[in-house]
Amino acid sequence: MTDARLRHGRVSLALGFFVQGVTFALLVTRIPAIQDRYGIPDGLLPAFLAAVPVLAGVGSVVTEKLVGRVRPGMVLRCAQPVVLLALLVVGAGTEVWQVAVALGVFGLAVGGLDASMNMLGVSLQRAYGRSIMLGFHATFSLGGIVGASLAWVGAHEDMSLVVSYLPVVAVLLPAALIGSRWYADTRDEEPRKDEEQRKTGSAGAPSAGAPSTGAASVRTPSVGTPSAGTPVAFKLLLPFCLVMAFAYIGDSTVSNWSAKYLQDVLGSSEELATVPYNAYMVTTLLGRAVGDLGVRRFGPVAVVRCGALLAAAGFAVVALAAGPWVGIAGFTLLGLGLCVIVPQTFAAAGRRAFESHGPAAGDAAVARLNIFNYVGFLVGSPLVGALGDAWSYRGAMLVPMVMVLVTLLYARSFEVDPARYGGGHEQPRTVDVG
Repeated sequence: MTDARLRHGRVSLALGFFVQGVTFALLVTRIPAIQDRYGIPDGLLPAFLAAVPVLAGVGSVVTEKLVGRVRPGMVLRCAQPVVLLALLVVGAGTEVWQVAVALGVFGLAVGGLDASMNMLGVSLQRAYGRSIMLGFHATFSLGGIVGASLAWVGAHEDMSLVVSYLPVVAVLLPAALIGSRWYADTRDEEPRKDEEQRKTGSAGAPSAGAPSTGAASVRTPSVGTPSAGTPVAFKLLLPFCLVMAFAYIGDSTVSNWSAKYLQDVLGSSEELATVPYNAYMVTTLLGRAVGDLGVRRFGPVAVVRCGALLAAAGFAVVALAAGPWVGIAGFTLLGLGLCVIVPQTFAAAGRRAFESHGPAAGDAAVARLNIFNYVGFLVGSPLVGALGDAWSYRGAMLVPMVMVLVTLLYARSFEVDPARYGGGHEQPRTVDVG
């Protein structure tokens, strides 16, 4: 694959992540307006909200099956317009059944979109030979900030949902379709790389005169080998599934409870209570923007450990905060910690499955792991709410703290050949790097 095609693929995929960030933020930040428009009772609203991640999990499972027949880029090219159009229908409908169908379609398409985007991201990272996955998720965070800002403008100007959504969809839909022309799927390159490695001896023992790193070489099975179709053992993915779920429990705690915690527990004003989530989003963007440099310099294990410790420290500060500004500092610290964990989990799981069974298994691993994104989202908010009501909200903040710290036990699962990182050293693009 040429350098130009890789660059174009990277830019177009980053655009896809950005569009998804804007779209998702426009939905979740206008939930009160959606509830008012359709007259959804408070008791029924949780069912509507829970249906989206549940159906997204179904969409991720379906995507795992689809990518055995079509490319992930094709799934993404079809799913992203569906997500945007479903958002528009949410804003334009008039009956409860219409918003129910629109949210159902949104959830199914989001599952396919999230899975296929991360499949392409892991594949491109492997082709680049260095960490670029955090950069994709940084553009998602940037899109989230833009989407939340647009939603604030819509609410401030008292715009109807359809008036607020229509201009955004009118701009993003053609941009996503045009950008999708350059999605780069590197799976076709793997059989050729495998053949080249066998000819040069790089897939087995080093060629005569080749320097030895002292580490086992990475297996690179081709798509056509039997191992490429071997199912990925759940034992291989279990550490990453747990880390993913715990990270999203932490993330959903911030998104769902930061404002209430600041106002009800720390005594802030209603206006000040909106600050923690914005601060969290900004530090998430900043952390992901520089995170790839940290992975290249220190390796994924060190970055994941540092992220887990920062996130745990953030929860501890929030739980012990004496006032709102200390609480805001804790939520800000949380953004810096949690932001690196999810992208590195996708990258590590895809890499491990690829090395064991080939490119098809790498895609399947990403799709299965993506389900635990939604598991964490579903569990996090009700868990903290139940603990807060039964015990205390300060104590409830310690539970996701402990869950995030479990990541330290599995940090070694993110390890790669030390020769690929450190000292600014970059490997050739034929080498798989997480």
